[in-house]
Amino acid sequence: MPISGFPEWLPSQRIVEQYVLDKIRSTFELYGFASLETRAVEPLETLLSKGETSKEVYLLRRLQEDAGSSREDQLGLHFDLTVPFARFVTENHGKLQFPFRRYQIQKVWRGERPQEGRYREFLQADIDVVNRDTLPFHFDTEMPLVIGDVFRSLPIPQAVILVNNRKVCEGFYRGLGLDDTAQVLRTVDKLDKIGPDKVAALLVETAGATDAQAQACLRLAAISTSDASFVDAVKALGVSDPLLDEGLGELAQVVEAANEHAPGLIRAELKIARGLDYYTGTVYETQLLGYERFGSICSGGRYENLASVGNTRFPGVGISIGVSRLLGLLFGQGALGASRSVPTCVVVALPSEDQRATCDRIAAALRQRGIPTEVAPTAAKFGKQIQFADRRGIPYVWFPGSPDTVKDIRSGEQVEADPATWTPPAADLHPVVTGS
Repeated sequence: MPISGFPEWLPSQRIVEQYVLDKIRSTFELYGFASLETRAVEPLETLLSKGETSKEVYLLRRLQEDAGSSREDQLGLHFDLTVPFARFVTENHGKLQFPFRRYQIQKVWRGERPQEGRYREFLQADIDVVNRDTLPFHFDTEMPLVIGDVFRSLPIPQAVILVNNRKVCEGFYRGLGLDDTAQVLRTVDKLDKIGPDKVAALLVETAGATDAQAQACLRLAAISTSDASFVDAVKALGVSDPLLDEGLGELAQVVEAANEHAPGLIRAELKIARGLDYYTGTVYETQLLGYERFGSICSGGRYENLASVGNTRFPGVGISIGVSRLLGLLFGQGALGASRSVPTCVVVALPSEDQRATCDRIAAALRQRGIPTEVAPTAAKFGKQIQFADRRGIPYVWFPGSPDTVKDIRSGEQVEADPATWTPPAADLHPVVTGS
C-alpha cells in the first residue's frame, strides 16, 4: 500500500532520474566539487538548533528502546544536507584542504504535509564551499552559475534563480528602527503563503512594527529586477544603514556575474528570505517557468556561523537542488519521460530452447561492445518475441541464423548483421530522455 509522501518511481521514471543525476553529478565535477556522503542521522539536539521545528524531524529509535532515554541521546533523520555537512567539517577539518568544495546527493527526511512535488522522503543534490575563518564573496557569485549549467543541460522548462541578501533586509529593518530583524525576516518569508495584508498585520503584532514600518517592509519586498537596478530602487525608499549598503553591493555582484554568464538566469527578488535561521547573507531560490505556483525547486545561501571548532569558524555558501521535487512536478504534468522503460537496446530472439546457449553467446558479444542486450525469455513465436520487445520500447530484435539478421521493429527494416561488428545508431543505444 502506498504511503503518502514517500515516492517510488516506475522503471521508466527511474531511467529519467538516473539521467538527471548523471547530468547533475558531471556538472558539479566540472566545477571541481568532490563527492561526499554523510550518515543519515544526527543528534536531535543538533537538528533542532538549526532552525527546523521539532514537528518536522523524524526520530530514529529501537522498538525496545528504554522510555527513559534523554533527549541528548536521541537521533533524528537529517532534514537537509547542510547541517550534516557542517558537522562533518568540524569533525574532519584537520584532514581537509580549504576552501573545501563538496557535492552530496542523498535522501533526506522532513515531516511536512505531502503535496504535489513535496515529499517526506526526498532526494537532494547539494554543493557547498567552506573555508577556514573567512570565505571570499566570489563563491556566492559562483553558485548560480553551476546551477544554471545543470538546468540548461536538462530537457526541462527554463529555470530562474531568485536571489536576495539577508544583509539588505536586516540593514533595511535596522534603518527603519526595527530591532527584532529575525522575526521580521520570518514574517516577510510568509508573503507568498498569506499575502501582504496579513504579513503587515503580523509585523505589527509580533515584531513591534508601526503601520508605516510594516508598509516600508512590504515596499522593500516588492522590489524585483533582472539587473542591478534594484540598488537605486532600494535607495529611493530613503532608508540608510551600513549593513544595507554592504548587502546591496554583494547582491549586485551576484546579479551581474550571472547576467554575464547566462542572461535571464537570475532575478533579484527582495522578498526572498529562506526559513532556516543559519543563513547570514546571500540567499537563493529557484523557480521553473510555468511551475511558479509550486514554489522553489532549488535553494540555499551563505552561512557564517554554522560550523566552528573553538575559536575557528568555517563559513560556507551552498545551494541544493530538490531532485525528487523537480521530478515529481514534471512527472505529474507528463513533462519529462524516457523513450523506453528498460535500458535494453536489443532482444536476441530465441528460435528454440536448445539454441539458448547460441543466443547467450550473441548477447555476450554485443554486451562486450557496450550494447545493452537481453535474450528473449521463452522460445515463443517470433511475433510474440517482437511484441515482447515492442511493449518495452526496445528498438531491435536479433534473429540468429546463417547469417544472423537484426530488425528495427519501428521501421520494419531487417539487415544481415555480425555481433562482432554491428552497432546501432547512437540515439538508440540508450534510452533518450525528453521533455515536453
